[in-house]
Amino acid sequence: MAETLLTPGHTACQGCGEILAARMAIQAAGPNVIVVQATGCLEITTSKYPQSAWRVPWIHSLFENTASVASGIQAALRMMGTADGAKVIAQGGDGAFADIGFGALSGTWERGDNVLSICYDNEAYMNTGIQRSGLTPTLAYTSTTPTGSKQLGNLRPKKDLISIALAHGVPYVASATPAYPRDIERKVKRAMSIDGPSYIHLHSPCPLGWGFDGAKTIEVAKLAVQTGLFPVVEFVDGELVSWTRVVRPDPAEHYLQAQRRFRHILEPRNEEAIAQIQAVADANIRRYHLTESPPK
Repeated sequence: MAETLLTPGHTACQGCGEILAARMAIQAAGPNVIVVQATGCLEITTSKYPQSAWRVPWIHSLFENTASVASGIQAALRMMGTADGAKVIAQGGDGAFADIGFGALSGTWERGDNVLSICYDNEAYMNTGIQRSGLTPTLAYTSTTPTGSKQLGNLRPKKDLISIALAHGVPYVASATPAYPRDIERKVKRAMSIDGPSYIHLHSPCPLGWGFDGAKTIEVAKLAVQTGLFPVVEFVDGELVSWTRVVRPDPAEHYLQAQRRFRHILEPRNEEAIAQIQAVADANIRRYHLTESPPK
């Protein structure tokens, strides 16, 4: 049996979707990697001095420069003549890729650096108090998007990093979720084979920040996919080549009911708000052909 590359003994919450996703991703990547990790839940819970849960070369960077550090390491490997050896992986969450470190990530993509970037998307700044991020979904409650008579949570749409990566010409772009472990494995292995930038957007349900029982992480993750609110897709050279089919999409409301962060639009029931979120799901289903069978 292969060595576990992200070991138990970390301090993440029970049922943490980010830890599940990271373990699946790094195990698929294998030991011949150098990981650059942004500040955030994944860093804090796995690397408290003097201990570490990582069994691969791993370096902690900041929100704003994770992708730049990864590019620097890749450049150093190339200068030493070992660029064909270890793959460099840049890992981070909402801050590292959608917000504070977005410029560095854009630079890595624009230069065509041979770096696999993985965004663990838990849809807010969970480590510092559940503040809104660019990846917070529409109408979700966070500590900086409160609910009340004047506002129903986050009023802005979720930033579409998949489309932004495609606009940069990134040759391999995919989304995934810990609800489907073999899909993560396949996509990480394919991304590892790419000579150039690659990007995987990993949905990471957060029991604490979203408000659900940690035993139901996979159930919540599957609901995100089955409603169309988190499309699981794969692009190669800008072409949509595969997606997780949703034969009979669940109503978006089923996903909302599973989390406290949407309780304000269910109690009392707000039909207009529910319809607004359903429209997001419907648009995803149409855009990515989610009810159709992907090509073989």
